[in-house]
Amino acid sequence: MVVQRGTLYIVSTPIGNLEDISRRAINILSEVDLIAAEDTRTTKILLDHYKVRKALISYFSYNETKRIPELTSKLKSGTSIALVSEGGTPGISDPASRMINVAISENIPVVAIPGPVAFLPALIISGLPTERFLFVGFLPIKKGRKSYLQQLSHETKTVILYESPHRLLKTLLEVKQFFGNRNISVSRELTKMYEQTIRGKISVVINYFRQHPIRGEFVLIVEGASGRKSSR
Repeated sequence: MVVQRGTLYIVSTPIGNLEDISRRAINILSEVDLIAAEDTRTTKILLDHYKVRKALISYFSYNETKRIPELTSKLKSGTSIALVSEGGTPGISDPASRMINVAISENIPVVAIPGPVAFLPALIISGLPTERFLFVGFLPIKKGRKSYLQQLSHETKTVILYESPHRLLKTLLEVKQFFGNRNISVSRELTKMYEQTIRGKISVVINYFRQHPIRGEFVLIVEGASGRKSSR
């Protein structure tokens, strides 16, 4: 495989288990001129595991304003760049989307190398309908949060949320408040040693996490509205 000069490769990397990466992704990472990584430490672990020796540069939400012009200039000069997130598919609830949009606007070729993403395995093992779903990602932290939850409460599709450990209980309580006591599946640490999925009514899941340590990153799969309000 030969990478193309001046091309931005969006490379999906494992969300935990280092074996969850495609041969194509490894080849791209081995052949590009530069890898832009959301977390260079995490990416270095992956590269070392597959004996990939490549220049790394950081690209994350707090330095993207500085990095985007720099990366764009390199791409225009013919440098091939792989963009990776901390784990999973770049552009899904992470800062890669802004770099992708700039590259497109500058007529820079953008190629996606598909692979792992956290919400799909969580959905598949949730036991909730998979035919139609709405991926939301992280809820707004403050502004518009309650009105957005109110809007989502009427959604008939299965709703998928991401949440961090320190906001998990707050989000679960708010989902119960606005959605009612629906069925939910909460997965954490997918593909890692302490992978876990808790399923049941929201009230049951809330009680579980009130009694157990809350660690890791979470995917919430919430039953869609059925036209009747569940018991609170």
